[in-house]
Amino acid sequence: MYKPFIADAHLDLSMNAMEWNRDLRESVQEINRREAGMTDKPDRGNATISFEELRKGNVGLVVATQIARYVAPDNKLPGWHSPEQAWAQTQAQLAWYRAMEEEGQMVMIRTKEELDNHLKLWQDGKPNDKKPIGYLLSIEGADSFVNVDYVERAYNYGLRAVGPAHYGPGRYANGTDSSGRLNEMGQALLRKMDELNMILDVTHLNDDAFWHALELYKGKIWASHNNCRVFVNHNRQFSDDMIKALIERDTVIGLALDAWMMVPGWVRGVSTPEGMNCNLEIMVNNIDHICQLAGNTKHAAIGSDLDGAFGTEQCPYDLKTIADIQKVPVLLKKRGYSDKDIESIASENLIRFMRKAL
Repeated sequence: MYKPFIADAHLDLSMNAMEWNRDLRESVQEINRREAGMTDKPDRGNATISFEELRKGNVGLVVATQIARYVAPDNKLPGWHSPEQAWAQTQAQLAWYRAMEEEGQMVMIRTKEELDNHLKLWQDGKPNDKKPIGYLLSIEGADSFVNVDYVERAYNYGLRAVGPAHYGPGRYANGTDSSGRLNEMGQALLRKMDELNMILDVTHLNDDAFWHALELYKGKIWASHNNCRVFVNHNRQFSDDMIKALIERDTVIGLALDAWMMVPGWVRGVSTPEGMNCNLEIMVNNIDHICQLAGNTKHAAIGSDLDGAFGTEQCPYDLKTIADIQKVPVLLKKRGYSDKDIESIASENLIRFMRKAL
């Protein structure tokens, strides 16, 4: 059966390797077996990602993250107690990516030429079994930049996209479940990113910071993993006005598979995908909503966020591994989307954006 090439705009691969201690060279089944009985993380034993499953799903290009939050003494979120510690954690994550590159499991995409060469490899008609997963390096939350000068250090080792905020208050910008425009450091961060021609990821920016960032930033903008507020009325999702503003900036929006972002009323640790009827049709609803707002299929993409501190306990019940994302093109086909439109959503929109941005 034909499987379109898929690009995933958001995967926390190094976080899984370094904080969850998952060896992604193992099978998903082995990863989950080794976590049997563990309770330190809510998603233990429920992993969906391995290199094997990425290749099975024809997911050959991803936006892979570094992530390390700084938390002030009164901040109850998990994180590091100093920016320097957070920076060190991102460097450990980078070292893991480098190790995977040396083994041929991954290859970093920094330029348009590297992107095109990687796509030629994945489109050569040969089996995917040994092909490296191409990744564009992004950072989720800018807290680990000790100061703005660290952005250029990161650019020099390959970082190409920055999301200034994550959850709660941040050093540069406030994110989900907070308020307030970009502070002076955040504005300086955007100026430096503009200077370096980096991609601004507006995912997780609260509404105030979102509109402020769109006003200030002149470069390329995307949203790596967001859903639509019309379905789940929470500040983590985008309102129709926000989506329309992004469409005007010729961006792409990756749709995510975290169940609490897909169905209203989800209670972490209590709700179940089956009990809430959370399935992949809901991702298709979000994709379709963006396409309807745009009047075309040029702005919707996949940004699954799978294994982003949740697993099969909190994702669509008809997805067991990331390879099951191949069910999404089938569902789009049933709704009348053409093969060309499906390929645009599966990967071409993200690839087109990367070519322009790189």
